[in-house]
Amino acid sequence: MKKIRVAFFAEILIEDFDGAIRTMYQLIKRIDRNIFEFLFVYGAGPDSIAGFESLKVPALTLPINTGYTMAIPGLVMSELKEEIDNFSPDVVHIATPSLLGSFALKYATQQGLPVISIYHTHFISYIDYYLKHTPFLINKVKQMMSESHKAFYNQCDQVYVPSITMKEELIDMGVDTYRMKLWQRGIDTSLFSPRHKKSLRSLTGNDNPTILFASRLVWEKNLETMFEIYTIMQDRNPEVNFIIAGDGVARKACEAKMPNAVFTGKVDHKTLSVLYASSTLFLFPSVSEAYGNVVLEAMASGLPCVIANGGGSKDFIEQGINGFKCEPYNAGCYVERIELLLKSNSLREQFIEEGLQYSSRLSWEYLASVYFDDLAEMAGADVLSIV
Repeated sequence: MKKIRVAFFAEILIEDFDGAIRTMYQLIKRIDRNIFEFLFVYGAGPDSIAGFESLKVPALTLPINTGYTMAIPGLVMSELKEEIDNFSPDVVHIATPSLLGSFALKYATQQGLPVISIYHTHFISYIDYYLKHTPFLINKVKQMMSESHKAFYNQCDQVYVPSITMKEELIDMGVDTYRMKLWQRGIDTSLFSPRHKKSLRSLTGNDNPTILFASRLVWEKNLETMFEIYTIMQDRNPEVNFIIAGDGVARKACEAKMPNAVFTGKVDHKTLSVLYASSTLFLFPSVSEAYGNVVLEAMASGLPCVIANGGGSKDFIEQGINGFKCEPYNAGCYVERIELLLKSNSLREQFIEEGLQYSSRLSWEYLASVYFDDLAEMAGADVLSIV
């Protein structure tokens, strides 16, 4: 049987770079080579992806976030088209509506190929942070991005969305409902588990309650509100530890605003799993998440969550049942719920049990099978005609 050939376009394919790329690798690691052949086209990443044919496109570092790069396909347009023509894909997968994504979409349209995309990153939520010094531009730029998303995703045949909240926001932008399919993120419950609980004394120097924040340290994670929460907690309950796991462009600012917090820098998943399982509660004020892997990881680790009532993360939390959702920019709201959890063993135990039950229902094996079945269905007519 002829293999189904998939051209996969992404800006960055550095494993464990962020939640979106970890999601891509969950799929990449499950490719059945007897059925599928992949061509990976990307800006930043290793020279080869999983032993498949791989094309690296010249990329530029983004000035607003130096950890990220953008591929510039225009610099190698003719060579890129020739390589993709030689591969002869049946389906095109596009990770991001970027310059590379637009190139891939145009190519697919010209060749009459079906397109699948996963809505990984809620870029529009970043605008408030990156344009906070030019507020008069915010609404205009949001409108431009909404129109761009509408035009891009309405040319895709299938768009996976990670949450009902994100689906509703895309509908508001004008993306066709019928193109979207709820496709959540999986969780490795052997990695993220209460079984990894250990003492954090080596980090904190004490056995006091510990509040954990784990994410990239970038401004769109609503760090200003976290600073306010920290300040209030230091005034009212200075014996509570704060551990900040992650790194990013705002690291120095975080250290200056939270002088008594423990900063671990970027940690691997094994270390992170111990931090989750060993802390007292998880704080996550970000409203920019399309999904919010860290919240699900915390729940699977038996860690009660206090998060923002915004972004895709809020869909995980049933208020007062398996966690707390707070007014996103109201530090006092977070502090009130944090103190309630710290005082109530029974409430913490309830959140732990409910969180474990919720997270146990999400499996990467199931989600990957949906993805590969959809690829086969999308390619089916073309492939079957050749077999």
